[in-house]
Order: sequence, then C-alpha cells, then structure tokens
Amino acid sequence: MPTIAFVNQKGGVGKSSTSLHLACWLGHKQGRSVLLIDVDVQRSSSKWLANMESEIPYTAINDPNAVLDQVPTLAGQYDYLVIDGPAGLQESVRAILLRTDLAICPVQASALDLDSAGDATYLIKQAQSVRGGLPKAALFLSRAVKGTRLAAEAYTVLGQSGLKTLKTIVYQRQVLADAPGQASTVFEMSGEAAKVAAKEYQSLFQEIMGMLL
Repeated sequence: MPTIAFVNQKGGVGKSSTSLHLACWLGHKQGRSVLLIDVDVQRSSSKWLANMESEIPYTAINDPNAVLDQVPTLAGQYDYLVIDGPAGLQESVRAILLRTDLAICPVQASALDLDSAGDATYLIKQAQSVRGGLPKAALFLSRAVKGTRLAAEAYTVLGQSGLKTLKTIVYQRQVLADAPGQASTVFEMSGEAAKVAAKEYQSLFQEIMGMLL
C-alpha cells in the first residue's frame, strides 16, 4: 500500500510535525491502518507518538539498508506507511526515495531553507531517474509567517524547482510548537489557533492524497 515520506536534509522545517499529524489524520480521521516510520536519529515523531499513548503503531529505522529491506514488507501490512525522514544523512534519504511512492518536501521561507530544498530536489530527481519517474513528489511552504513578502517570494521560488508545489501553506503558529509538550495534535487541541492549524493540515493532506490517485 502507499508509502508517503517527508524529506528535507534541513532540520526544523516541519517534517516530524507533518508526518505525525498525517499519520494521526489517516488513522483517527480516515479510519485507515497506518504505520509511522521514524528515520530521524532524534526520533522526535516516535517519542511524540509514544507520549500520546496513541493506538497508531510506530517504529524507528535508522539504517539505510534496513529502510531498503523493511519498507516493502511493512507496506504490505498497512493501508499507509508515513516516513519521517532525517536531517542530513544523504544515504538514508536516498534509501527512502528508492522505496517511497510519494515524497513531500516541506520548506521554510528563508534563503538557507530554499537552498537546502534545492539539495532535496536534486536527490528526488535522481531517484526519479533511477526508478522511471517514481517517487511522485511535491514541495510545500511550511512554518511561513502569514502576510510577509518573504513568504510570497518563497512560494514563487518553489514554483521554479521543477517539482509540483502544493497550494496549501502551513503557517507558523505557537500551537504547533506546543503540541508535542501537550502530547497531542492540533486536531484534539482547543482554541481558534488549533482549529485554523487543523484546517491547514487537512487541506494539505487532501492535496497529498490527491497525488496518490
């Protein structure tokens, strides 16, 4: 069944948050069986999920060869696999891209992040060349500051990457930073900020699911 990976060699761009929220959205909101695979050595998403005491299963795989060996078998056991990719560690990223059906790259609106996205885009295109077009891939603007010129300019730059740019922008909000400490997701948290963040994630995930059709 489909494997969706969030990749970017730059840390702090929202890979773990988006991976965990997608796994919870698929499992809790869509009623699908889903496994979260944490390939980040910091294990942020798996620790977060463990603290939530959620019924959604997770596993940590930090070795590139284990990614190549285990992902196909695990994919046959669930409706979806969601992979939280690492920062750096090109061999692990390459292994993920050789096994995933869809690669999503979150990018922040800064010069350094846009440059790092270029590195991730290169690895994605390299994998697509080897695999005859797979994985499908897209970028999206993550943790953007709403209403800023930089965010608008960054979105334009992403459109020049040669990969699809998702329409949904996930904006920076304190509630996203608070969610791990509260062992929750924005889908369960109260307040207007959580409600708006949940709508952004739902919009993003609907776009992602549309790419699998």
